[in-house]
Amino acid sequence: MKPIVVVGSINMDLVSVTHRAPAPGETVFGTDFQMYSGGKGANQAVAVARLGYPSVLLGKVGNDVFGSQLLELLDAEGVDVSGIERVSGSTGTASIVVDSRGENSIIVTPAANLEVSPEYLDSKQHILRDAGMVLAQLEIPLTTVDDLARRCEEFAVPFMLDPAPAQLLSAETMARVAWLTPNQTEARFYGKGAGEVDAAVNCLLGQGVRHVILKRGVDGAVIANGDGKPFFIESFTVKAIDTTAAGDSFNGAFAVAQMRGLNAKDSARYAAAAAAVSVTRKGAQSSLPTRDEVDRLLFGSEEMV
Repeated sequence: MKPIVVVGSINMDLVSVTHRAPAPGETVFGTDFQMYSGGKGANQAVAVARLGYPSVLLGKVGNDVFGSQLLELLDAEGVDVSGIERVSGSTGTASIVVDSRGENSIIVTPAANLEVSPEYLDSKQHILRDAGMVLAQLEIPLTTVDDLARRCEEFAVPFMLDPAPAQLLSAETMARVAWLTPNQTEARFYGKGAGEVDAAVNCLLGQGVRHVILKRGVDGAVIANGDGKPFFIESFTVKAIDTTAAGDSFNGAFAVAQMRGLNAKDSARYAAAAAAVSVTRKGAQSSLPTRDEVDRLLFGSEEMV
């Protein structure tokens, strides 16, 4: 099986829980602290591996204790980390404060992720050329994403882009995307403020994207291309606890389903099931489902509590 190659961010998430976020200059006591392996790139690579499919992650971590810990965790998940490079300085982090209402304040420090450059991709061309599909996000430099899209076109490898956090993309890059997977907020950004689903999707297709998957949370997903009418995928009924990494779970699962030969509609349903399982648990990578868990939701009871 040709592997799914993910190019993206690798972070350590530092989560502090407190009754309320501090005001400027104020110190407050926390009630809990946890560290989690994160970064959208790492999340998607783990999502693929948990579903039993060959997963390769390309990115960079710092020459610090976080870098060592993250590489060990990813390797333990079955992700091929042989292409990840270590650089001097710090690993990417996300410092997250969660208050008693569940509201988050987040400081993301990209650090080593900013060194994922086109020159780095030069040394990984053989990995990209042999991929079955390449996944990326926008937590690495845009110049690298542009270069990656060009390489995927050159190697005839389908390129899936999760456009988060939303940033302006060149027309050339948009035209090279096989699958663009925005959520509703990102779709409005790229759809030039279009509020209606059809208008946002049509605007994206008009920018040259071949296929759009609009992730709508509890409202399911919409899949569209320029050849026909969009079709809707319903969400699964679950008791949601934490939506962190649900979108990453969706993307990883969709790619796996595509590589296993499912059509777009069945792939999206499989992805919706994976995302549904993920929201029933806390955390990012800790919430990502296994293949058996997705199959149970798909082929067993449609209600999971």
